[in-house]
Amino acid sequence: MKLVVEIVDAHDLMPRDGEGSASPFVEVDFGNQRSRTTTIPKNLNPVWNQKLLFNFDQAKNHHHQTIEVCVYHERRLIPSRTFLGRARIPCSAIVKKGEEVYQTFQLEKKRFFSSIKGEVGLKIYLSSETEQSSLAPSSSPPPPSNPPPSSKNITEPSSPAPSSSPSPPSSPPPSSKNKTKPSSPSPSSSLLPSRPPPSSKNRTLIHNSSISRPISEKPLSSISNISEVPVSNILYSSPSISQFAPIERSNSPVPEAESPAPEADSPVPEAESPRSSAEEPKEEIKEPVEAQVEANQHIYRPQVFHQPAISFNKGPQGIPSTMHQVNLNSHPSPQDDYTLKEMDPQLGERWPGGGVYGGRGWMSGERFATTYDLVEQMYYLYVRVVKAKDLPPGALTGSCDPYVEVKLGNYKGRTKHFEKKMNPEWNQVFAFAKDQIQSSNLEVFVKDKEMVGRDDYLGRVIFDMNEVPTRVPPDSPLAPQWYKLEDRRGGGKVRGDIMLAVWLGTQADEAFPEAWHSEAASVHGEGISSIRSKVYVSPKLWYLRVNVIEAQDIQPNDRSRVPEVFAKAQVGNQVLRTKICPTPTTNPLWNEDMIFVAAEPFEEQLVLTVEDRVHPSKDDVLGRISMPLTVFEKRLDHRPVHSTWFNLERFGFGVLEADRRRELKFSSRIHVRVCLEGGYHVLDESTMYISDQRPTARQLWKQPIGILEVGILGAQGLLPMKMKDSRGCTDAYCVARFGQKWVRTRTILDTFSPKWNEQYTWEVYDPCTVITLGIFDNCHLGGYENKHGGAAAAARDSRIGKVRIRLSSLESHRTYVHSYPLLVIQPTGLKKMGELQLAVRFTSLSLANMIYTYGHPLLPKMHYLHPLTVNQVDSLRYQAMNIVATRLGRAEPPLRKEVVEYMLDVDSHMWSMRRSKANFFRIMSLLSGVITMSRWFGNVCHWRNPITSVLVHILFLILIWYPELILPTVFLYMFLIGIWNYRFRPRHPPHMDPKLSWAEAVQPDELDEEFDTFPTSRSQDRVYMRYDRLRSVAGRIQTVVGDLATQGERFQSLLSWRDPRATSLFIMFSLCAALVLYMTPFRAVALVAGLYMLRHPRFRSKLPSIPNNFFKRLPPRTDSLL
Repeated sequence: MKLVVEIVDAHDLMPRDGEGSASPFVEVDFGNQRSRTTTIPKNLNPVWNQKLLFNFDQAKNHHHQTIEVCVYHERRLIPSRTFLGRARIPCSAIVKKGEEVYQTFQLEKKRFFSSIKGEVGLKIYLSSETEQSSLAPSSSPPPPSNPPPSSKNITEPSSPAPSSSPSPPSSPPPSSKNKTKPSSPSPSSSLLPSRPPPSSKNRTLIHNSSISRPISEKPLSSISNISEVPVSNILYSSPSISQFAPIERSNSPVPEAESPAPEADSPVPEAESPRSSAEEPKEEIKEPVEAQVEANQHIYRPQVFHQPAISFNKGPQGIPSTMHQVNLNSHPSPQDDYTLKEMDPQLGERWPGGGVYGGRGWMSGERFATTYDLVEQMYYLYVRVVKAKDLPPGALTGSCDPYVEVKLGNYKGRTKHFEKKMNPEWNQVFAFAKDQIQSSNLEVFVKDKEMVGRDDYLGRVIFDMNEVPTRVPPDSPLAPQWYKLEDRRGGGKVRGDIMLAVWLGTQADEAFPEAWHSEAASVHGEGISSIRSKVYVSPKLWYLRVNVIEAQDIQPNDRSRVPEVFAKAQVGNQVLRTKICPTPTTNPLWNEDMIFVAAEPFEEQLVLTVEDRVHPSKDDVLGRISMPLTVFEKRLDHRPVHSTWFNLERFGFGVLEADRRRELKFSSRIHVRVCLEGGYHVLDESTMYISDQRPTARQLWKQPIGILEVGILGAQGLLPMKMKDSRGCTDAYCVARFGQKWVRTRTILDTFSPKWNEQYTWEVYDPCTVITLGIFDNCHLGGYENKHGGAAAAARDSRIGKVRIRLSSLESHRTYVHSYPLLVIQPTGLKKMGELQLAVRFTSLSLANMIYTYGHPLLPKMHYLHPLTVNQVDSLRYQAMNIVATRLGRAEPPLRKEVVEYMLDVDSHMWSMRRSKANFFRIMSLLSGVITMSRWFGNVCHWRNPITSVLVHILFLILIWYPELILPTVFLYMFLIGIWNYRFRPRHPPHMDPKLSWAEAVQPDELDEEFDTFPTSRSQDRVYMRYDRLRSVAGRIQTVVGDLATQGERFQSLLSWRDPRATSLFIMFSLCAALVLYMTPFRAVALVAGLYMLRHPRFRSKLPSIPNNFFKRLPPRTDSLL
């Protein structure tokens, strides 16, 4: 379809040329497509009657889009334009051809203080492409009357114009004898040349889409010499270039242009020219004319699009010498390859076709979903096979082993078979992707499985695809129906019935996650479960605090010695121990806390043992006790918990020696205080990008402050991760984690550009959190395991890359649709693994709750009342990660340990020279502001800019006389800075920054060190070299720390009498200063001090000041160092 905007006229425009008139032209902008009319000189009531055509995609939603019609005055002397007004027409007012009417629109202001008047008259309607193509002549035009130009007048172009897409198959050039009929243009035909390029000796490049209209009023067939086309008409014809068609220069007739011909009853719009028609140049063009395209950014809604714009390279004589279209993605620079890219996909639910919602077949119109609007809709044919009854038995066996085969084109899906069952029940769902449907009929076969030979045919049911109903959630599920089985050859009904439900739906259907998909038809067996999308919930984690107080009546195995006793506690794989009691005794006292991580449901037990240190390499167990975690109290705050005495069992007196245990009258005992801490948040990830901050106890949770919706659209440009059938392939799936909820998309097989289009929702309890999304390669498919045997069982899902998005950087109620680069650090350096396409929206539920959250602590209050040490936090985080990985690995399909470790950044604490450099330069960037301010103040003090120094003096005097203005001035200055920086605020979420991570300038050996194991596995010489390098870096840090300590010790020595003379001078100076300051008003002191600091360089000395000299003479303690 084409959108036609007919510019009829304008009335009562504002004069802008200084002579009471204007030279107006109209520019129309629709969907980043721009076109303009010719300029009418010296007329405040111009009449154009020109039609401007734009591409109009009916598949997209244009209801919220507008057509912007701007009127400008063109200045002749200075190539510029002046705004005369604009009109915005909503796309909802567009009608079809034949229903259009002439309408006038009042011109609006662009700015508040603008002076605008007048109105513009328009006709706006839609026209089909078939109507435009029918207007074109069906045969080649007659030969031109003028003789063909000589070859001397034509310059041979150096190279053909580049094209962003390949050319179609060539066809023979038209001739006067062979008249060809031009085919109707397709949406893609405007981007591809329809004829082969002629020889380079007889052609010149001209803009194809502007031959019949914007270049001149002559039809193309009447142009016999390229010199007849004015250069200005080519340059100012249209700002959107789609193709450059070669025009043949020979005695044969010139072929018709591919662009649609204008209507006969309306004049063809001329291209604007800075000269009049009488002043057009008569000389021939000596060079081929091309236009160079540059990337200008045009903001449209909240997205940013890259729209080609035209610029020109001037030749030596001032004539544009080159005109070509640059493919913006042909040679991307590495810097651009790592940037965030904005997208404009068709989000929301749209149904193609021609019917109405609720009717048969594919629905027409557009019906937008409210809960699945962040992904592109994918359409599927669903077949639910419920059960069968009254199936005929086999002729030989007298029984039936039935199964069902669903066939659609080349895709077949089958249910499991039942042995000797006449009334089987399957209740399985099959999903066939719409873009893979190759047949108009759906066939459902019921077969009897045979051990030898072909399976017997029992019957079938055929569905016409045009009669399949459509279902959209939240509609109730489609009720299955009984269908009578038919003979294979359509001879009639046979014995048996089958219950089926067939409908058309999207991925929002609740049957989608558990359905068999035609996209994964090659996966069989256990691999089917590993490709389905799933939602996981992390186990509920608790901190178990064990306070071992004391023990009594400890009996060592060797009665001749006093035991050296310590206590040891174990929960699962976590083992902690107390210190050895400082005094050897049989009643030791420790009073030490040990903290463990436990997960619900509590499967482990707390095992306490008391041991005796007999030898540095030998410990004797003197007693033990095992208790389930369910018996301990759950604490929600810092209130004390009651302690308990437990009797210890002698080591060895267990189940095998029950009789001896009954005979034992005496036993040792231990005094402990154990509780489950519900007031802490169990950290299983780094606090730098934490995704949840709620305490463990649900009673302490606050109400959610918002909703996070993420649409996982797909990935693009993924790299091959494994070899299959002697070629590289990738079976990618995406994992997202926020809070306790993990999601895993389905696996898309054997593609480097998977499309998931799955949407998930999380409740947000704190905006200062981070969502993490990662892409992995599935190495546990059924076919892959069969091919590689047992080695596939030990295979690990490969990491492709991950993305972090901080919620506090997102604006509320705004949808961000971007393509995130997947950047990873490998031993070979920085590498881009592809791009992840996401649609993210954060919805705030209450502004008051949001403000309330920003004023409260980041973590629950127990982290501040009874804080954990740094070592405890690191150890407990590692244990929590192991528990989460173990529990999620027991799900079906499992979320494997390597995936959980990568998502939780388990190795982020390891040493890396690259990270150390990055953190150092982060600190330097923070200090750069202070350094800049100090340099500016130094320039003010030295009067480098006298005007600035005078203004600072005036401000200083004002603050001295009105000290109550100091704090208001400071806060007003910060307010103004914030308002000024609002213009430069980030328009997209932050992403992985290679420069900030110091990933582009990292050395190969530093990368090798970063990927080294712990302990190291490298050669001894390399370890020595790295150790020496670390020593050199540490030596520089040691020098800086020593200098800081020196300055601090000099400050301490002012009153320490290390230098008696210096201390005497300082205390006498302090006494005099106290007396002077007591008798002198503070304003006078501040005034004198400020003027002294701001004094002119003429009154300054190049030597250091007296206080500086005195301070540097104070003695530090460096002379006491060894």
